[in-house]
Amino acid sequence: MPRKRQPPKNTAANNTSSNVSSKAPKNSHHQLRIIGGQWRSRKLSFTAIEGLRPTQDRVRETLFNWLMYDVEGVNCLDVFAGSGALGLEALSRGAKHVQFVEKSQNAAKQINQHLVTLNCSRGKVTNTDALQFLSAPANHAFDVIFLDPPFNQDLLIPCCELLMQQGYCQADTFIYVEAEPDVDLSKLPDQWHVVKDKSQSSKHVVLYQQQ
Repeated sequence: MPRKRQPPKNTAANNTSSNVSSKAPKNSHHQLRIIGGQWRSRKLSFTAIEGLRPTQDRVRETLFNWLMYDVEGVNCLDVFAGSGALGLEALSRGAKHVQFVEKSQNAAKQINQHLVTLNCSRGKVTNTDALQFLSAPANHAFDVIFLDPPFNQDLLIPCCELLMQQGYCQADTFIYVEAEPDVDLSKLPDQWHVVKDKSQSSKHVVLYQQQ
């Protein structure tokens, strides 16, 4: 009689995603790839931080195709900077300056480190809450603003209101919005008109311009 085979101790059935994630190191590293411009194809490492959700490569590529002729030489504001993906991409493509705003101290430090790695002095990182930052009057208006707030925290609409009230926008300012699908974009400022819309079932992806 053939010998009965014993199942392996670590079966595929036991190797679920939840088990894998529970065993993953807290400070696991990920890579951010710059898509175009001066630092095209450069990869920057960053430590995973809870809530950090970098804009996907294909979405970022679409956005900067939209802004192809409107980034070089302009001032940008990256309000919920996270990994710094959007602001760093703008700098790579010739932005004059990018103001990064990031609440997480660790994430803010990582963006600063990226700027050092890239030998770039055209970015400034402010480690503070976005609403607190935008509550202060702007020193000047920005040409391009990136808004990709954490999902399900009701941050988008209040931020948009402050951008208008405190002078962060001006005529012709581009405002990129990435938000969860159930956010009512009709509540955004009336002066913002849709330039491009690639929204998906999972999220809004819209570029506005102030008139």
